[in-house]
Amino acid sequence: MLDRKIIDNLRADFPMLNDEVIYFDNAATTFKPHTVINAVMDYYTQYSYNVGRSDYLKAFSVEQQVEKVRELVAGFINAQPNEIIFTSGTTASLNLFAFSYGLQNLKPGDVVLTSKAEHASSLLPWFKVCEMSGATIEYVDINMNGDLTIDSFKKAMHDKVKIVVLAAITNVLGNILPIAEISQVVHEYDAVLMCDGAQSVPHMVTDVMALDVDFMAFSAHKMLGPTGVGILYGKQALLEDLNPYFQGGGSNSRYNEEQIISYKSVPYKFENGTLPIESILGFGAAIEYLNEHDFKLLMEYEYELNQYFIGEMLKLENVTVYNPQQESGIVAFNVKGIFSQDVATYLDSQKIMVRSGHHCSKLLNQVISAEDTVRASVYFYNTKDEVDRFIEVLKDTTLEKCIGVFA
Repeated sequence: MLDRKIIDNLRADFPMLNDEVIYFDNAATTFKPHTVINAVMDYYTQYSYNVGRSDYLKAFSVEQQVEKVRELVAGFINAQPNEIIFTSGTTASLNLFAFSYGLQNLKPGDVVLTSKAEHASSLLPWFKVCEMSGATIEYVDINMNGDLTIDSFKKAMHDKVKIVVLAAITNVLGNILPIAEISQVVHEYDAVLMCDGAQSVPHMVTDVMALDVDFMAFSAHKMLGPTGVGILYGKQALLEDLNPYFQGGGSNSRYNEEQIISYKSVPYKFENGTLPIESILGFGAAIEYLNEHDFKLLMEYEYELNQYFIGEMLKLENVTVYNPQQESGIVAFNVKGIFSQDVATYLDSQKIMVRSGHHCSKLLNQVISAEDTVRASVYFYNTKDEVDRFIEVLKDTTLEKCIGVFA
């Protein structure tokens, strides 16, 4: 585990972090270091120009900065820069893929294969796309711990499956899926794999070439970056054959009154309208921060902290942990006999921040033995001392104390 002094030095980079409050809601969003905040501020105070439109040097300079970030993102996941599309977030990336690739390739009788552990932003676009195309949705079996095994996936695959949509790490239970093995099976059936990387890219070294995923979606704000920017990665050959569903200025080279549109090259044909420039530049600063501090080492520390966290949680007699085997930084639990939101509200009164409810995965309660859960999630800037304090508070959490918050 990293030396505590190193962690303290890292924590000093984050103005939102302090010893008064424990922030365990990192699966929802992460805090931002000074360098990211400064990058956004610099755009607004020093070079607040648009890109891809204006014919003056200062605008060209900002455009070069945006392209540098595209290269940083590509390097972070081992992709090529022209395979990186800027969007407004993971949800936008998932929708862009669903409505562009799905409507262009699905027909009645085709199947989209997914699981009941997926986030609503991954599932709901396919509800609409299948309604529009005549395709149907099928679900891979997962066990009561949320695990999806390669054997269960192989049983679910068949010739009518054309698109597979799965998260590399699920957002409620933190299950890590065998994406590389899944990808191999998907391609044996000549189908394509969209990987929801919202929870995985911020928490593990990601190599899209090694995983052989066809598409991947993720956001900046879950990995120290600003809100408002996400990424759709796609293999270049697939992107070149794909027509964008969403239309607008900036993505085309010409069009005429006969409604014939000539699109720009990949990735620009998918980037219509004004990009979230300040968020993109902040995202670049976030990736530089992670690279400079050895992302792999940070994730090793996070893994060790998470294992300590899980171990301490399993010692509590008043708590049910739903994912005792997970390794991804997410702990899903309930305090016995107390509604999850009441627990979260009580923890907030003790200056501990967590999330409660369905976590945008409303089909998962059909699988696990809980309607809703409390979710605590750590990142590399959290500490063992914070875990210990959390455990002490949770150990003494009672229904009376939770009710007392509302008195």
